[in-house]
Amino acid sequence: MAGGADSCFLGFDFSTQQLKVIAVDGNLEVIVQSSVQFDSELPEFRTRGGVHIHDDKLTVTSPALMFVKALDVLLEKMRNAGFDFSRVKAISGSGQQHGSVFWRKGARQTLNHLDPQKHLHLQLQECFALQDCPVWMDSSTSDQCQFLEAAVGGAQRLADITGSRAYERFTGSQIAKIYRSKPEEFSETEVKLNRISLISSFASSLFLGDYAPIDFSDGSGMNLMDIFERRWSQVCLDAAAPQLAERLGDLTPSAAVLGCVSLYYTERFGFAPSCKVVAFTGDNPGSLAGMRLQEGDLAVSLGTSDTVFLWIRDPRPSTEGHIFCNPVDCGAYMALICFKNGSFPRERIRDECAGGSWERFSAALRSTPMGNHGNLGMYFDVMEITPPAAGVHRFNAEGQRVSWFEQDVEIRALLEGQFLAKRVHAEKLGYKILAGTRVLATGGASSNKDILQVLSDVFNAPVYTIDVTDSACLGCAYRALHALEAETGASFTETLRNAPEPQLAVRPTPGAQEVYAPLMLRYAALEAQLLKDHQKSLHLL
Repeated sequence: MAGGADSCFLGFDFSTQQLKVIAVDGNLEVIVQSSVQFDSELPEFRTRGGVHIHDDKLTVTSPALMFVKALDVLLEKMRNAGFDFSRVKAISGSGQQHGSVFWRKGARQTLNHLDPQKHLHLQLQECFALQDCPVWMDSSTSDQCQFLEAAVGGAQRLADITGSRAYERFTGSQIAKIYRSKPEEFSETEVKLNRISLISSFASSLFLGDYAPIDFSDGSGMNLMDIFERRWSQVCLDAAAPQLAERLGDLTPSAAVLGCVSLYYTERFGFAPSCKVVAFTGDNPGSLAGMRLQEGDLAVSLGTSDTVFLWIRDPRPSTEGHIFCNPVDCGAYMALICFKNGSFPRERIRDECAGGSWERFSAALRSTPMGNHGNLGMYFDVMEITPPAAGVHRFNAEGQRVSWFEQDVEIRALLEGQFLAKRVHAEKLGYKILAGTRVLATGGASSNKDILQVLSDVFNAPVYTIDVTDSACLGCAYRALHALEAETGASFTETLRNAPEPQLAVRPTPGAQEVYAPLMLRYAALEAQLLKDHQKSLHLL
């Protein structure tokens, strides 16, 4: 182990609404947690939910300097609380995915010569070509997305290269928009050595005192990187903006040690000069590390939206979902699928069919059989991402549309439909259920054992629960430790062998596979027909 209890490792998360940090000691115990809320603690930036929503309602940005000042405030909070920075052996972190920061000419010189007597934000306030940077909530780049897909040969071809079709929030389209709409600001961006950063690499630059490279995992969320070659795709770069490879700099492995913290941190806060800076990554890859997924695992976060994280070896990129490079195993990949219709439909059906009671909801699940006598439902209260559909769609055992189900049938139809969709789309991306597969469940609904039983039965795999708050933060503290251990050849899993284990919640009911294997095929066929009918209706309009 890279140091015992006296050593510690910091994981930062530059998220949408706050900057968070977790410190773990060499025994993997969390010893410090702290945060800075952007809206309330940095009111001078006038953000709501950490962002500025512009008049068109499509453009959403965050002030680059706000992240810098948040770091000033956070580190001073820790120092004032008596935290001993000299114990820190390594740091890493994550940033909200897809956000970008445009450095102004001359910024590198400022980073190289930070004055430890002054706050960071006072020294860096003139360093940004764009004061407000695009973030993941932005949806103003539809034209650029269409152009990018056309330039490479279509949506599926772009997914084959970059892991995702063109998405408005992705950095490639955001850069293309700024190049065309703000040419003066774009020309202010220095050409060499990573002058356009992701929020993750921007954050690591603050600690290095120099431009930091973009890591493979966060870089694969840009629509600009060939995820199989792990290098920039020239055809994608050319479609976005000129001289873009020079402006982005080289990519780096996610476990790379980039150097040591700059003198600014050793002199101002007492960091050891030997404290290593490990490549920062995206918040979703950071969460995969924090949830400690292993090869073959699948994590399901059951919240407002439901998110599925997958560890895969042989991805099959699709126009649905995303494939990223794996942040803790350079030979593997992670897939992410987001479903908007998570807790809200569950709560609506609970209110309508179980009198608002989760106990009655659970009793309905226990009183109905696996497979629900062939009754299937798809509940899209809002327009879904995967699949792109809306409305409530019920089908009886003969595949005929029906307008209603009995209350207990409705409850099971909702959950089976949600979980069948997750398995169908996971397998489309190349995921395989194997003998040792574990499903790791987190989020609000993971506290309901009867809901987890349906999840376990549909996936024919045991479900474990993980009590992880701030999983991206925690994952990056783990990644900081692993980067030092990796020098001796230790894997991420070996490094974390003493961390708290997920708890077994439920095992699949005997016979579940025989029930759900044919039901999966039925669900996939009905979903495909639903989308086909939707497309046909659009053509008739």
